[in-house]
Amino acid sequence: MDDAPRRTVLIKLDVPRERRGDLHQTKTQFLHCANSTSDWAWRYDDYCVTSKSKAENALYDELREETDLTTNLVQKGIRRAIEAVTSGVEKLKQGEKTSQPEFDSWSVVYDKRSATFNDDHATLSTPNGRVTTEYVLPPKEEREETPFGRYYESDDWDASSATLQYDEQDEEFYLHVTLKNLDYEIDGTERQEASHDDHDDDGVENGVVLGVDLNVTGAFAVTSTGECIGSADYLTHKRDQYEQRRAKLQQTGTRSAHLTIQSIGSRFSDWSLDWLHNRTNDLIKEAQSADADGIIFENLDHIRENIANGSKFQQWAYAKFVELVEYKIESTPLFVDTVNPAYTSQRCSHCGFTHEDNRDDKQFACQDCGYEVNADYNAAKNIANRYCGYIHRGQKSRGGWATSQLALKSGTLNVNGDYTPAELLG
Repeated sequence: MDDAPRRTVLIKLDVPRERRGDLHQTKTQFLHCANSTSDWAWRYDDYCVTSKSKAENALYDELREETDLTTNLVQKGIRRAIEAVTSGVEKLKQGEKTSQPEFDSWSVVYDKRSATFNDDHATLSTPNGRVTTEYVLPPKEEREETPFGRYYESDDWDASSATLQYDEQDEEFYLHVTLKNLDYEIDGTERQEASHDDHDDDGVENGVVLGVDLNVTGAFAVTSTGECIGSADYLTHKRDQYEQRRAKLQQTGTRSAHLTIQSIGSRFSDWSLDWLHNRTNDLIKEAQSADADGIIFENLDHIRENIANGSKFQQWAYAKFVELVEYKIESTPLFVDTVNPAYTSQRCSHCGFTHEDNRDDKQFACQDCGYEVNADYNAAKNIANRYCGYIHRGQKSRGGWATSQLALKSGTLNVNGDYTPAELLG
Protein backbone atom coordinates (compact mmCIF):
# COMPACT_ATOMS: atom_id res chain seq x y z
CA MET A 1 0.00 0.00 0.00
CA ASP A 2 1.27 3.47 -0.92
CA ASP A 3 1.34 5.48 2.32
CA ALA A 4 3.30 8.43 0.93
CA PRO A 5 2.13 11.75 2.46
CA ARG A 6 -0.31 13.66 0.26
CA ARG A 7 -1.60 17.20 0.11
CA THR A 8 -4.48 18.70 -1.86
CA VAL A 9 -4.14 22.15 -3.41
CA LEU A 10 -7.21 24.05 -4.56
CA ILE A 11 -6.65 25.99 -7.81
CA LYS A 12 -9.15 28.28 -9.51
CA LEU A 13 -9.19 27.88 -13.29
CA ASP A 14 -9.62 30.39 -16.11
CA VAL A 15 -11.53 28.36 -18.69
CA PRO A 16 -12.09 29.84 -22.17
CA ARG A 17 -15.80 30.58 -22.50
CA GLU A 18 -16.04 28.62 -25.73
CA ARG A 19 -14.68 25.48 -24.00
CA ARG A 20 -16.72 25.58 -20.79
CA GLY A 21 -19.43 23.49 -22.39
CA ASP A 22 -16.87 20.75 -23.09
CA LEU A 23 -16.14 20.43 -19.37
CA HIS A 24 -19.85 20.30 -18.53
CA GLN A 25 -20.28 17.57 -21.14
CA THR A 26 -17.37 15.67 -19.58
CA LYS A 27 -19.05 15.82 -16.17
CA THR A 28 -22.37 14.56 -17.53
CA GLN A 29 -20.77 11.57 -19.23
CA PHE A 30 -18.45 10.84 -16.30
CA LEU A 31 -21.38 10.71 -13.87
CA HIS A 32 -23.25 8.50 -16.34
CA CYS A 33 -20.39 5.99 -16.10
CA ALA A 34 -20.45 6.14 -12.30
CA ASN A 35 -24.22 5.81 -11.97
CA SER A 36 -24.44 3.02 -14.56
CA THR A 37 -21.78 1.13 -12.62
CA SER A 38 -23.61 1.71 -9.34
CA ASP A 39 -26.86 0.38 -10.87
CA TRP A 40 -25.02 -2.74 -12.03
CA ALA A 41 -22.95 -3.35 -8.89
CA TRP A 42 -25.53 -2.69 -6.16
CA ARG A 43 -27.59 -5.85 -5.82
CA TYR A 44 -30.18 -6.45 -3.14
CA ASP A 45 -30.89 -10.07 -4.11
CA ASP A 46 -27.26 -11.07 -4.44
CA TYR A 47 -23.81 -9.99 -3.33
CA CYS A 48 -22.84 -6.46 -4.40
CA VAL A 49 -19.89 -6.32 -6.76
CA THR A 50 -16.85 -4.68 -5.19
CA SER A 51 -14.20 -5.81 -7.68
CA LYS A 52 -12.98 -3.00 -9.93
CA SER A 53 -11.56 -5.41 -12.50
CA LYS A 54 -14.83 -7.37 -12.65
CA ALA A 55 -16.79 -4.16 -13.15
CA GLU A 56 -14.45 -2.91 -15.87
CA ASN A 57 -14.60 -6.25 -17.70
CA ALA A 58 -18.40 -6.17 -17.63
CA LEU A 59 -19.08 -2.49 -18.34
CA TYR A 60 -16.13 -0.87 -20.09
CA ASP A 61 -17.05 -1.66 -23.72
CA GLU A 62 -20.67 -0.61 -23.22
CA LEU A 63 -19.78 2.68 -21.52
CA ARG A 64 -17.16 3.49 -24.15
CA GLU A 65 -19.89 3.02 -26.75
CA GLU A 66 -22.37 5.18 -24.84
CA THR A 67 -19.95 8.07 -24.18
CA ASP A 68 -17.25 10.05 -25.95
CA LEU A 69 -14.85 9.88 -23.00
CA THR A 70 -11.31 8.63 -23.19
CA THR A 71 -10.44 5.18 -21.88
CA ASN A 72 -9.01 6.58 -18.67
CA LEU A 73 -12.06 8.69 -17.79
CA VAL A 74 -14.42 5.77 -18.34
CA GLN A 75 -12.25 3.65 -16.05
CA LYS A 76 -12.18 6.42 -13.43
CA GLY A 77 -16.00 6.64 -13.50
CA ILE A 78 -16.30 2.88 -13.00
CA ARG A 79 -13.76 2.80 -10.20
CA ARG A 80 -15.32 5.74 -8.40
CA ALA A 81 -18.64 3.89 -8.25
CA ILE A 82 -17.08 0.63 -7.09
CA GLU A 83 -15.27 2.45 -4.27
CA ALA A 84 -18.59 3.92 -3.12
CA VAL A 85 -20.33 0.53 -3.36
CA THR A 86 -17.50 -1.05 -1.35
CA SER A 87 -17.94 1.61 1.33
CA GLY A 88 -21.67 0.90 1.40
CA VAL A 89 -21.10 -2.83 1.78
CA GLU A 90 -18.82 -2.18 4.76
CA LYS A 91 -21.55 -0.09 6.40
CA LEU A 92 -24.08 -2.87 5.87
CA LYS A 93 -21.71 -5.38 7.45
CA GLN A 94 -21.49 -3.13 10.51
CA GLY A 95 -25.27 -2.98 10.77
CA GLU A 96 -25.55 0.59 9.51
CA LYS A 97 -28.30 1.72 7.17
CA THR A 98 -27.24 2.85 3.73
CA SER A 99 -28.50 2.88 0.16
CA GLN A 100 -27.22 2.51 -3.37
CA PRO A 101 -24.67 5.22 -4.19
CA GLU A 102 -25.94 7.98 -6.48
CA PHE A 103 -23.67 10.49 -8.17
CA ASP A 104 -25.12 13.91 -8.93
CA SER A 105 -22.61 16.46 -7.65
CA TRP A 106 -20.39 18.22 -10.20
CA SER A 107 -17.03 16.41 -10.29
CA VAL A 108 -14.66 14.64 -12.68
CA VAL A 109 -11.60 12.66 -11.56
CA TYR A 110 -8.39 13.03 -13.60
CA ASP A 111 -4.92 11.52 -13.41
CA LYS A 112 -1.76 11.96 -15.47
CA ARG A 113 -3.18 9.99 -18.38
CA SER A 114 -6.17 12.29 -18.81
CA ALA A 115 -4.60 15.57 -17.64
CA THR A 116 -1.27 17.36 -17.57
CA PHE A 117 -0.32 19.62 -14.66
CA ASN A 118 2.01 22.46 -15.63
CA ASP A 119 3.48 25.42 -13.74
CA ASP A 120 0.68 27.82 -14.61
CA HIS A 121 -1.95 25.76 -16.41
CA ALA A 122 -3.47 22.32 -16.83
CA THR A 123 -4.81 20.51 -19.88
CA LEU A 124 -7.88 18.38 -19.32
CA SER A 125 -9.34 15.65 -21.49
CA THR A 126 -12.93 16.14 -22.76
CA PRO A 127 -15.11 14.45 -25.41
CA ASN A 128 -14.01 17.23 -27.78
CA GLY A 129 -10.26 17.09 -27.21
CA ARG A 130 -8.07 18.67 -24.56
CA VAL A 131 -8.97 21.97 -22.92
CA THR A 132 -6.16 24.26 -21.74
CA THR A 133 -7.09 25.99 -18.47
CA GLU A 134 -4.91 28.73 -17.01
CA TYR A 135 -4.42 28.91 -13.23
CA VAL A 136 -5.76 32.00 -11.45
CA LEU A 137 -2.91 32.76 -9.04
CA PRO A 138 -1.66 35.64 -6.90
CA PRO A 139 1.73 37.20 -7.74
CA LYS A 140 4.75 34.96 -7.18
CA GLU A 141 5.94 36.82 -4.09
CA GLU A 142 2.52 36.48 -2.44
CA ARG A 143 2.04 32.75 -2.86
CA GLU A 144 5.18 31.40 -1.21
CA GLU A 145 3.28 30.69 2.03
CA THR A 146 0.14 29.40 0.30
CA PRO A 147 -0.52 25.68 -0.30
CA PHE A 148 0.21 26.28 -3.99
CA GLY A 149 3.62 27.75 -3.20
CA ARG A 150 4.52 25.25 -0.46
CA TYR A 151 3.48 22.13 -2.31
CA TYR A 152 2.57 22.59 -5.98
CA GLU A 153 5.65 24.67 -6.78
CA SER A 154 7.95 22.54 -4.62
CA ASP A 155 10.25 19.99 -6.23
CA ASP A 156 9.51 17.66 -3.30
CA TRP A 157 5.85 17.19 -4.32
CA ASP A 158 4.40 15.72 -7.50
CA ALA A 159 0.88 16.21 -8.88
CA SER A 160 -0.55 12.71 -9.21
CA SER A 161 -4.28 13.29 -9.73
CA ALA A 162 -6.99 15.94 -9.51
CA THR A 163 -10.74 16.38 -9.17
CA LEU A 164 -12.41 19.02 -11.31
CA GLN A 165 -15.38 20.73 -9.65
CA TYR A 166 -17.71 23.55 -10.61
CA ASP A 167 -19.15 26.20 -8.31
CA GLU A 168 -22.62 26.80 -9.74
CA GLN A 169 -23.17 29.93 -7.67
CA ASP A 170 -20.00 31.67 -8.83
CA GLU A 171 -19.92 29.86 -12.21
CA GLU A 172 -16.25 29.04 -11.68
CA PHE A 173 -14.21 25.88 -12.21
CA TYR A 174 -11.78 24.62 -9.56
CA LEU A 175 -9.14 21.91 -9.69
CA HIS A 176 -8.40 19.99 -6.48
CA VAL A 177 -4.89 18.74 -7.24
CA THR A 178 -3.54 15.86 -5.12
CA LEU A 179 0.24 15.90 -4.67
CA LYS A 180 2.40 13.07 -3.38
CA ASN A 181 5.66 13.57 -1.48
CA LEU A 182 8.56 12.36 -3.65
CA ASP A 183 11.02 12.01 -0.76
CA TYR A 184 8.87 9.24 0.67
CA GLU A 185 9.69 6.74 -2.07
CA ILE A 186 13.18 5.69 -3.12
CA ASP A 187 13.76 2.59 -5.30
CA GLY A 188 10.26 1.38 -4.46
CA THR A 189 10.77 1.53 -0.69
CA GLU A 190 9.41 4.04 1.77
CA ARG A 191 11.49 6.19 4.03
CA GLN A 192 10.79 9.03 6.41
CA GLU A 193 10.76 12.58 5.17
CA ALA A 194 13.90 14.52 5.97
CA SER A 195 11.90 17.04 7.98
CA HIS A 196 10.94 15.97 11.50
CA ASP A 197 8.33 18.68 11.88
CA ASP A 198 5.38 16.59 10.68
CA HIS A 199 6.26 13.38 12.56
CA ASP A 200 6.35 12.12 16.09
CA ASP A 201 9.38 10.48 17.68
CA ASP A 202 8.56 7.13 16.08
CA GLY A 203 8.41 8.57 12.58
CA VAL A 204 4.62 8.34 12.26
CA GLU A 205 3.06 11.26 10.44
CA ASN A 206 1.31 13.80 12.60
CA GLY A 207 -2.11 14.67 11.19
CA VAL A 208 -4.14 17.88 11.39
CA VAL A 209 -7.90 17.84 11.91
CA LEU A 210 -10.59 20.48 11.46
CA GLY A 211 -13.34 20.52 14.11
CA VAL A 212 -16.88 21.42 13.01
CA ASP A 213 -19.77 22.50 15.25
CA LEU A 214 -23.24 22.30 13.65
CA ASN A 215 -25.96 24.62 14.89
CA VAL A 216 -29.71 25.18 14.84
CA THR A 217 -29.36 28.98 15.08
CA GLY A 218 -26.70 31.41 13.93
CA ALA A 219 -24.05 29.99 11.61
CA PHE A 220 -25.00 26.61 10.15
CA ALA A 221 -21.47 25.28 10.72
CA VAL A 222 -18.50 26.80 12.55
CA THR A 223 -14.98 25.40 12.19
CA SER A 224 -12.03 25.32 14.56
CA THR A 225 -10.34 27.80 12.22
CA GLY A 226 -13.12 30.29 12.98
CA GLU A 227 -14.89 30.02 9.63
CA CYS A 228 -18.68 30.46 9.70
CA ILE A 229 -20.38 28.48 6.95
CA GLY A 230 -23.94 29.23 5.93
CA SER A 231 -26.78 30.51 8.08
CA ALA A 232 -29.00 28.11 10.01
CA ASP A 233 -31.42 30.99 10.55
CA TYR A 234 -31.72 31.55 6.79
CA LEU A 235 -32.30 27.85 6.15
CA THR A 236 -35.04 27.76 8.81
CA HIS A 237 -36.57 30.96 7.39
CA LYS A 238 -36.82 29.42 3.91
CA ARG A 239 -38.43 26.31 5.41
CA ASP A 240 -40.94 28.43 7.36
CA GLN A 241 -41.88 30.33 4.19
CA TYR A 242 -42.56 27.04 2.42
CA GLU A 243 -44.63 25.69 5.33
CA GLN A 244 -46.71 28.87 5.52
CA ARG A 245 -47.49 28.76 1.82
CA ARG A 246 -48.29 25.05 1.99
CA ALA A 247 -50.69 25.61 4.90
CA LYS A 248 -52.61 28.30 2.98
CA LEU A 249 -52.92 26.06 -0.06
CA GLN A 250 -54.15 23.15 2.08
CA GLN A 251 -56.93 25.35 3.42
CA THR A 252 -58.05 25.98 -0.17
CA GLY A 253 -58.54 22.27 -0.74
CA THR A 254 -58.82 22.41 -4.54
CA ARG A 255 -57.12 20.05 -6.96
CA SER A 256 -55.17 22.99 -8.35
CA ALA A 257 -53.93 23.84 -4.85
CA HIS A 258 -52.90 20.20 -4.32
CA LEU A 259 -50.86 20.22 -7.53
CA THR A 260 -49.27 23.52 -6.51
CA ILE A 261 -48.29 22.02 -3.13
CA GLN A 262 -46.53 19.18 -4.94
CA SER A 263 -44.76 21.62 -7.24
CA ILE A 264 -43.48 23.98 -4.54
CA GLY A 265 -42.49 20.99 -2.38
CA SER A 266 -40.34 19.65 -5.18
CA ARG A 267 -38.77 23.08 -5.78
CA PHE A 268 -38.01 23.56 -2.09
CA SER A 269 -36.50 20.09 -1.86
CA ASP A 270 -34.24 20.85 -4.85
CA TRP A 271 -33.31 24.24 -3.37
CA SER A 272 -32.47 22.72 0.03
CA LEU A 273 -30.27 20.04 -1.46
CA ASP A 274 -28.47 22.58 -3.65
CA TRP A 275 -27.91 24.85 -0.62
CA LEU A 276 -26.42 21.95 1.34
CA HIS A 277 -24.19 20.99 -1.60
CA ASN A 278 -22.80 24.53 -1.69
CA ARG A 279 -22.19 24.60 2.06
CA THR A 280 -20.43 21.24 1.76
CA ASN A 281 -18.14 22.71 -0.88
CA ASP A 282 -17.43 25.66 1.44
CA LEU A 283 -16.42 23.33 4.28
CA ILE A 284 -14.17 21.19 2.11
CA LYS A 285 -12.46 24.30 0.73
CA GLU A 286 -11.85 25.49 4.30
CA ALA A 287 -10.38 22.11 5.27
CA GLN A 288 -8.07 22.18 2.27
CA SER A 289 -7.06 25.80 2.94
CA ALA A 290 -6.09 24.76 6.47
CA ASP A 291 -4.07 21.80 5.12
CA ALA A 292 -6.26 19.54 7.26
CA ASP A 293 -6.18 15.78 6.86
CA GLY A 294 -9.55 15.13 8.46
CA ILE A 295 -12.90 16.79 9.23
CA ILE A 296 -14.34 16.00 12.67
CA PHE A 297 -18.05 16.29 13.54
CA GLU A 298 -19.99 15.54 16.67
CA ASN A 299 -21.77 12.23 16.23
CA LEU A 300 -25.18 12.37 14.55
CA ASP A 301 -27.01 10.83 17.52
CA HIS A 302 -26.13 13.93 19.53
CA ILE A 303 -27.19 16.21 16.69
CA ARG A 304 -30.62 14.54 16.65
CA GLU A 305 -30.91 14.93 20.43
CA ASN A 306 -29.82 18.55 20.23
CA ILE A 307 -32.65 19.41 17.85
CA ALA A 308 -35.19 16.87 19.14
CA ASN A 309 -37.65 19.71 19.69
CA GLY A 310 -37.03 21.08 16.21
CA SER A 311 -38.42 19.91 12.92
CA LYS A 312 -37.65 16.70 11.09
CA PHE A 313 -36.37 18.97 8.35
CA GLN A 314 -33.58 20.24 10.61
CA GLN A 315 -32.63 16.68 11.53
CA TRP A 316 -32.59 15.75 7.85
CA ALA A 317 -30.52 18.81 6.91
CA TYR A 318 -27.69 18.11 9.36
CA ALA A 319 -27.58 14.39 8.62
CA LYS A 320 -27.60 15.12 4.88
CA PHE A 321 -24.83 17.67 5.26
CA VAL A 322 -22.51 15.16 6.94
CA GLU A 323 -23.46 12.53 4.35
CA LEU A 324 -22.59 14.92 1.51
CA VAL A 325 -19.24 15.75 3.08
CA GLU A 326 -18.44 12.04 3.40
CA TYR A 327 -19.42 11.49 -0.22
CA LYS A 328 -17.54 14.45 -1.68
CA ILE A 329 -14.25 13.72 0.08
CA GLU A 330 -14.08 10.20 -1.38
CA SER A 331 -11.87 11.40 -4.23
CA THR A 332 -9.64 13.49 -1.93
CA PRO A 333 -7.09 12.58 0.78
CA LEU A 334 -9.49 13.92 3.44
CA PHE A 335 -11.42 11.71 5.85
CA VAL A 336 -14.43 12.27 8.11
CA ASP A 337 -14.75 11.06 11.69
CA THR A 338 -16.90 11.86 14.73
CA VAL A 339 -16.53 12.28 18.48
CA ASN A 340 -18.80 12.18 21.50
CA PRO A 341 -19.60 15.88 21.94
CA ALA A 342 -20.58 15.74 25.62
CA TYR A 343 -19.75 19.04 27.33
CA THR A 344 -17.97 20.48 24.27
CA SER A 345 -20.23 23.53 24.57
CA GLN A 346 -19.40 23.98 28.28
CA ARG A 347 -15.67 23.27 28.22
CA CYS A 348 -13.18 26.11 27.85
CA SER A 349 -10.98 25.40 24.84
CA HIS A 350 -8.32 27.65 26.37
CA CYS A 351 -7.87 26.16 29.87
CA GLY A 352 -10.13 23.09 29.94
CA PHE A 353 -12.40 24.27 32.76
CA THR A 354 -15.92 22.86 32.26
CA HIS A 355 -19.05 24.44 33.72
CA GLU A 356 -22.59 25.04 32.48
CA ASP A 357 -22.30 28.75 33.33
CA ASN A 358 -19.45 29.16 30.84
CA ARG A 359 -21.89 29.39 27.92
CA ASP A 360 -24.69 31.90 27.48
CA ASP A 361 -26.36 31.32 24.11
CA LYS A 362 -23.77 32.35 21.48
CA GLN A 363 -21.29 33.81 23.94
CA PHE A 364 -18.67 31.83 25.86
CA ALA A 365 -16.96 33.28 28.92
CA CYS A 366 -14.85 30.93 31.04
CA GLN A 367 -15.65 31.29 34.72
CA ASP A 368 -12.11 30.20 35.61
CA CYS A 369 -9.61 31.83 33.25
CA GLY A 370 -11.82 34.57 31.78
CA TYR A 371 -11.41 33.45 28.15
CA GLU A 372 -14.19 34.99 26.00
CA VAL A 373 -15.05 33.88 22.49
CA ASN A 374 -17.94 32.91 20.22
CA ALA A 375 -19.53 29.82 21.78
CA ASP A 376 -19.77 27.86 18.53
CA TYR A 377 -16.12 28.53 17.70
CA ASN A 378 -15.16 27.35 21.18
CA ALA A 379 -17.20 24.15 20.67
CA ALA A 380 -15.59 23.48 17.27
CA LYS A 381 -12.13 23.67 18.84
CA ASN A 382 -13.23 21.29 21.59
CA ILE A 383 -14.55 18.80 19.02
CA ALA A 384 -11.20 18.76 17.22
CA ASN A 385 -9.27 18.65 20.48
CA ARG A 386 -11.29 15.68 21.73
CA TYR A 387 -10.39 13.75 18.59
CA CYS A 388 -6.72 14.64 19.14
CA GLY A 389 -7.13 13.29 22.67
CA TYR A 390 -8.45 10.00 21.32
CA ILE A 391 -5.33 9.63 19.18
CA HIS A 392 -3.05 10.72 22.03
CA ARG A 393 -4.48 7.92 24.18
CA GLY A 394 -3.77 5.28 21.55
CA GLN A 395 -6.90 5.06 19.41
CA LYS A 396 -5.99 4.53 15.76
CA SER A 397 -6.84 7.51 13.58
CA ARG A 398 -8.45 7.27 10.15
CA GLY A 399 -5.15 8.64 8.83
CA GLY A 400 -3.02 6.11 10.71
CA TRP A 401 -1.08 8.66 12.79
CA ALA A 402 0.10 8.36 16.37
CA THR A 403 -0.45 12.05 17.12
CA SER A 404 -2.77 14.75 15.89
CA GLN A 405 -3.22 18.52 15.97
CA LEU A 406 -6.28 20.71 15.58
CA ALA A 407 -6.43 23.43 12.94
CA LEU A 408 -6.92 26.98 14.29
CA LYS A 409 -7.28 30.41 12.68
CA SER A 410 -3.56 31.09 12.78
CA GLY A 411 -1.82 27.72 13.14
CA THR A 412 -2.21 24.39 14.91
CA LEU A 413 -2.44 23.19 18.51
CA ASN A 414 -1.65 19.73 19.84
CA VAL A 415 -3.27 17.92 22.75
CA ASN A 416 -0.54 19.12 25.14
CA GLY A 417 -1.32 22.74 24.35
CA ASP A 418 1.76 23.32 22.18
CA TYR A 419 0.95 25.96 19.56
CA THR A 420 2.57 26.15 16.11
CA PRO A 421 1.98 29.40 14.14
CA ALA A 422 0.90 29.14 10.51
CA GLU A 423 4.19 30.57 9.19
CA LEU A 424 6.08 27.58 10.61
CA LEU A 425 3.75 24.96 9.12
CA GLY A 426 4.44 23.10 5.87
